[in-house]
Amino acid sequence: MTDHNQVTYDVVAPSRTDAPPVPYARITLDAPRRRNALSLALLDELRAALDRAAHDDVRAVVLAASGPAFCSGADLTEALADGMTASARRLADVLRDLLALPKPVVARVHGPVRAGGIGLVAACDVAVSADHITYAFTEARLALAPAVISLAVLPRMSPRAAQRTFLTGAQFTAAEAARWGLVTSSVPAADLDAEVDAVLAGLSAADPQGLAATKELLNADTLARFDAHVDDVVDASARLFASEPARAAMEKLLAR
Repeated sequence: MTDHNQVTYDVVAPSRTDAPPVPYARITLDAPRRRNALSLALLDELRAALDRAAHDDVRAVVLAASGPAFCSGADLTEALADGMTASARRLADVLRDLLALPKPVVARVHGPVRAGGIGLVAACDVAVSADHITYAFTEARLALAPAVISLAVLPRMSPRAAQRTFLTGAQFTAAEAARWGLVTSSVPAADLDAEVDAVLAGLSAADPQGLAATKELLNADTLARFDAHVDDVVDASARLFASEPARAAMEKLLAR
């Protein structure tokens, strides 16, 4: 396990007959008291963990989280104090790292996900969600837009569903997220680990070279669009977070 404060890293080796038969890396967002908000520190630690996984002798990566929530999105306290320029860029870097990592990444989504956290889920290759949780793109309600995460979300999600959920900011269910392509499957919470293990077992049957080449093929178009537009969406995100309407909305939310 690393010395990081907000992200932990473990290599999980086979320990029982029904476990995935090859080692995998487990990266855990571990700032539960802040609902795993995407602070600059958490994003930096997440990038370091992904880089470690790329070089470790593991077949795949599981992205998980501790506490009641998977991820609440941007760290609004930090955004108000320091602006969003650095964090927007770092979030873009993390999303690209997830898409380009030469090993498949499986999201284990056990709790609610909001805003920027949905970008993490979308950038993973497989996303398994507990069926009782909710998702929401809350940005428009805070005078913002899901600018950076759109580069990962829009290639996954059906256009009509994206329009409805982006514009209204309304919550939607894990079953809807699966139906719209945002997550791979929605299962009862009691079955979440078994479903993740089943995905990992399937990945373990593939050769590492085959996995890397296939993932590169699958994400080539997404990465090309990502690289073409990333500077524009990072700039747009930073401008929106710095605007007076957004600052007022964030201050009101934090004062609750």
